[in-house]
Amino acid sequence: MRPFEYLRVADAASAASAIGGVPGAQFLAGGSNLVDLMKEDIERPTRLVDIRQLPLRQIQRSRAGLSLGALATNTETANHPLVRENYPLLTQAIVAGASGQLRNMATNGGNLLQRTRCNYFYDTASPCNKREPGTGCGAREGLNKIHAVFGWSDACVATYPGDMANALYALDASVRVRATDGRERLVPIADLHRLPGDTPQHDTNLAHGDLIVAIELPVASAEFARHCHYLKVRDRSSYAFAMVSVAAALQLEGGTIRQARVVLGGVAHKPWRSAEAEAALVGQRADEAVFAKAAQAALSGARPLAHNGYKVELGQRSVVRALMRAAQWV
Repeated sequence: MRPFEYLRVADAASAASAIGGVPGAQFLAGGSNLVDLMKEDIERPTRLVDIRQLPLRQIQRSRAGLSLGALATNTETANHPLVRENYPLLTQAIVAGASGQLRNMATNGGNLLQRTRCNYFYDTASPCNKREPGTGCGAREGLNKIHAVFGWSDACVATYPGDMANALYALDASVRVRATDGRERLVPIADLHRLPGDTPQHDTNLAHGDLIVAIELPVASAEFARHCHYLKVRDRSSYAFAMVSVAAALQLEGGTIRQARVVLGGVAHKPWRSAEAEAALVGQRADEAVFAKAAQAALSGARPLAHNGYKVELGQRSVVRALMRAAQWV
């Protein structure tokens, strides 16, 4: 562990003042990802700004729908009655992630910002453009079984590891962000994370010092509450990251699909929402044959690497299963 400065703040203005103008400064909330990365000598902050005392833990109704405080824990969010009743897909996704102990510590904002679990990223003896820009991508020509089949570049083939964000993409969430000058803006969740391109060291489109203060869920997405399912396929049944995951949500009317959401996890540098699959579903009967066509559409643009071609068929089967369970769930 390298030396660093630690500051605890009690309000957003103090947080902005403490982190602004200090290039190596980072916010600390639950620390369930950041502290591990510091121990592995991957993250090397010069200053940690502890924001756990900020009043950002409320989960409450808003004009738009439901507002989730950035510092509410994953456990608090998954178990909140307003989330369970109106956005059960989010509850399912959160519970599928990590362990109970970690969910008790991890915050909503921190969960969105967690970093990849690529083995080459964690191995400081291996080249990794995400960890050290310009050194190369060890996974590109190495063992890439767990890596991306969508959106990757020659600079990086890592995947986004989270579960909660997959559900938030399906639910058309937005993220409320406070800049260091005190101004707030609402960022559509689809614009928060980014593909690697030539700068894979940047996981999101946030600027240094930007603070996530809340996640906003729209009222309209509560229409998916009766027919949704989160499926996570992994090497073992608990405490493992997804090889492939699917957030599926349907709005049905007399057995016909009026709206659909299909988001895949474990396949790209960010949650991968499939407009192709959704277009193949809308206006169709909710049956397995239709779901199979949507699954083919969802994986049609995949570009597997040397060792992860299995993700194409696994992804198709997972999409079908998730949609079947979503259609049947009442």
